[in-house]
Amino acid sequence: MFNSVTDDIDSVESSSEQSGSDVRRGPLAGIVVADLTRALAGPHASMMFGDLGATVIKIETPGTGDDTRGWGPPFMEPAGAQRESTYFLSTNRNKKSVVLDLKSEEGLALLESLVSRADVLMENFRTGVLDRLGLTAERLSELNPRLVVLSISGFGHDGPEGGRAGYDQIAQGEAGLMSLTGSGPNDFQKVGTPIADLLAGMYGAFGVLAALQERARTGVGQTVRTSLLAGIVGIHAFQGTRFTVAGETGKAQGNHHPSICPYGLFPTADGVVQIAVGSEGLWKRFCSGFGLAPDAPGMEDNSERVRNSKAVRQLIESIFSKYGTDELLLELDRTGIPAGRVRGIDEVYRWEQTRSQGLMVEVEHESLGRITLPGPPLRFFSVDGKEVTKNCHSAPPLLGADNAVITGWLSEARR
Repeated sequence: MFNSVTDDIDSVESSSEQSGSDVRRGPLAGIVVADLTRALAGPHASMMFGDLGATVIKIETPGTGDDTRGWGPPFMEPAGAQRESTYFLSTNRNKKSVVLDLKSEEGLALLESLVSRADVLMENFRTGVLDRLGLTAERLSELNPRLVVLSISGFGHDGPEGGRAGYDQIAQGEAGLMSLTGSGPNDFQKVGTPIADLLAGMYGAFGVLAALQERARTGVGQTVRTSLLAGIVGIHAFQGTRFTVAGETGKAQGNHHPSICPYGLFPTADGVVQIAVGSEGLWKRFCSGFGLAPDAPGMEDNSERVRNSKAVRQLIESIFSKYGTDELLLELDRTGIPAGRVRGIDEVYRWEQTRSQGLMVEVEHESLGRITLPGPPLRFFSVDGKEVTKNCHSAPPLLGADNAVITGWLSEARR
């Protein structure tokens, strides 16, 4: 029943729709997502599903749509058309847009019709909003016992601060990430992308896939919950156990690793280079390549080098200062030391390696024409090494672009 939904949508789409069935080829073909999310965490989760072939139907507020449609500059303002936010474009590819007034009887009825036919419902409202709309857990189960619900919050749905509003930078600070990021312990810095939102979206998508797998065994859906707080705590990694096991509180210490030395960013004669000497074998190789004694006092092993990291870094800086960046990278490569430069965003998107990995896709936008977007980070290959499910991606939709198709389909389904 549920896997036929996408065929039903295809049968009523206009011929001008860009490769409708092609967009849905992929591991999640046949999965229908009712997407009530806005801003970034939820839309990132639903975009991951769209990238993998699911049919994602984005429900937007009349008049304004998703909050991010107004986030800018930069905006693109094509002649005779509504301006488009590049922020919105970053997180809404491979979706359909439907405008529904959920405070109206008709809008809510159409949403319930969609829920009854969907596999997944995603939402990141403040806690209690769905209940006030009448879409309690019991009602959702009544409409569709197979439904998997993803619910993303700022700091969790329960607990002493459950339901608290969550924005990325606030979550980065509250969840400890900013205390670990910066040039030193008193220089708190946020990460340069909204990492709390993105992580919550990724964890949420992962949880939904697990729930769908369990549904395949049981025939019953369930609710998956995560939060911006959970997303950040989930990637504390060694900084977490450093405290929970050893009782040490990590602090920001710039561009050098707190537990591995040398591992970080070093100045050259004309720029900077990063190195990662992550084993004793690499340390010996590094010393051999640059004329150092690997067992010199204070440098005999990694723990000694970490304890004497200031002196080790000063020694390496004195060596690297004699090299230009390009020359040093060639020497590090010859020596077999993992190394790299620090690229600007413009350099990343001009880098042939980025393009070779499918990390840029070209799509035809209804008002902007041909545009390039950052692409999905996953690729799939068959056992014979051929790349499969190379989707024909669709551009982020104009507000309400698919109203006629989707509402018509849902209205027909209600009869």
